[in-house]
Amino acid sequence: MVVSCGATHLGFPFRLAHHREDITPDEAAAVISSLPPSCHAVLITYLDSATKIAALARFLAVTIVQLHGPVNALELAKLRRDHPDLVLWKSLIVRGDNMETLIEEITVFSGLVDAFITDTYDRLTGAVGATGLCHDWNISRRLVDLSRRPVILAGGLTPWNVGDAITLVRPAGVDVHTGVEDRMGRKTLSRVCSFVRNAHDAFNRVEKGGTV
Repeated sequence: MVVSCGATHLGFPFRLAHHREDITPDEAAAVISSLPPSCHAVLITYLDSATKIAALARFLAVTIVQLHGPVNALELAKLRRDHPDLVLWKSLIVRGDNMETLIEEITVFSGLVDAFITDTYDRLTGAVGATGLCHDWNISRRLVDLSRRPVILAGGLTPWNVGDAITLVRPAGVDVHTGVEDRMGRKTLSRVCSFVRNAHDAFNRVEKGGTV
């Protein structure tokens, strides 16, 4: 269903800190093996060991890994050195009062990753992803301006706000999870397709110098 709506990447979260895993690694591997070339699988993980990250990526047969938890720069350098075939994305968790830390992370990790992805911290639960919460998009816009790596925007995006978010932040891409789900936590065809369509429209208008 997600592929039919035109999504270019499909995330599979494993080894999570705050959320329950949706499916098993075996089930994910089966889904990944059936994806068409137009849609790339992404392993999203809180693992912080280069060996364990690479092993899970190999098992799932993915080449894109989103490192969503705290990872030591030396461990990340090892992952980069030993597995140059992996495309690495590093999460930047926006707390609202940690701009200096975010800038430091960009400085430290820019030479080790291929892209960054912003997300929102939930002060009530301590979760750093899948919170359904937006953060100050001006922070992400500043990170886009500062980073020499592409920055993907995540955190509380929906079909109804993604156009405004793209217009302000000018990210390399956008990520959605809870924003296209119904009350039962199931992604719906109408919301996924609306999100993809609205995101494409906004990116096209930004590229042409227009507004959303």
